[in-house]
Parts: sequence; C-alpha cells; structure tokens
Amino acid sequence: MRRHTVVDSPVGFLTLVAQDAALIGLYQHEQRHLPAAAAFGSRNDAVLPAVREQLAAYFDGTLETFDVPLSLSGTAFQRAVWAALQAVPYGSTCTYTELAAAVGRPTAVRAVGAANGRNPVCIIVPCHRVLGADGSLTGYAGGTARKSFLLELERSSLTLFA
Repeated sequence: MRRHTVVDSPVGFLTLVAQDAALIGLYQHEQRHLPAAAAFGSRNDAVLPAVREQLAAYFDGTLETFDVPLSLSGTAFQRAVWAALQAVPYGSTCTYTELAAAVGRPTAVRAVGAANGRNPVCIIVPCHRVLGADGSLTGYAGGTARKSFLLELERSSLTLFA
C-alpha cells in the first residue's frame, strides 16, 4: 500500500511516497514528469521519518550521503542510470556524456538524459549533479533554479568542512 506525506524544504514542497518501508518517490512541487496525485496513495504524515530527518540534515549542510531504503521502478536501463547517479559524489558533477559512459552506453547520451529526467527520487538520487557538456545547467525536471540551489548548497557545505 502506498502512502505519502508532503514536507517543506528550501526548494519548495516535496512529496515523499512510500511503499512498505521503502521510498519510491520524492517529487518537487510542479516538476516535470510528476505522476498523478492518485499514484501517491493515502496521505500519512507519519510516513518515512528517517527520510524527513535526512532531508533536513542535507538542507542544513550536515548530510552528504543518504541512507534510506529505496525501491525504484523503471526499465533496466533507467535503473542503471539511477545507480550511476548515486555514485556521483556530493559536491561533484558529471556530464550526460560521462554518465552515458558510466553505464556502458557512450552513444546513448539522449537516452541517459531521458532516464535522468524520469528519476523518481530526486535529491536522494542526485540527478541535479548532471550538467550539459559545456557545464550548463540543463535538463533538470525541477527547473534550473532548484538545480542551481542544490549544487550551490553542496559546494558551500564542502567549504564548511574543509
């Protein structure tokens, strides 16, 4: 049974969707590729307390690596892209070309971009860390302002710990 809650964050409202004890969705308000609200299940504000706590720590700049159970539905290719995204370190970026190479499909840059855009668990699966070949902030389902905010948050947090 799916359940969801909505939490406020520095990038706006986030909808957390759980099935059993795993996070299956983390969506930003009005992002592209947002599922229909009926897919979120019933509202339950007690759902996923560890995810809420870790998101708060991430936005405070004190958490670099999330440790929450995920259950991601997608094609084998999408899941491979999402796994590769999780290997991009906090405060770092890669390009879509580098991500395509990381999944063993160096000519599939557009397909990698499409899979990146369909990431069902933004922020935790850090699709915001992927840039265009020229370093531009392209292709973020939550919008470039949010992408810029998340990248700057990570960069500024790194300098605090240096």
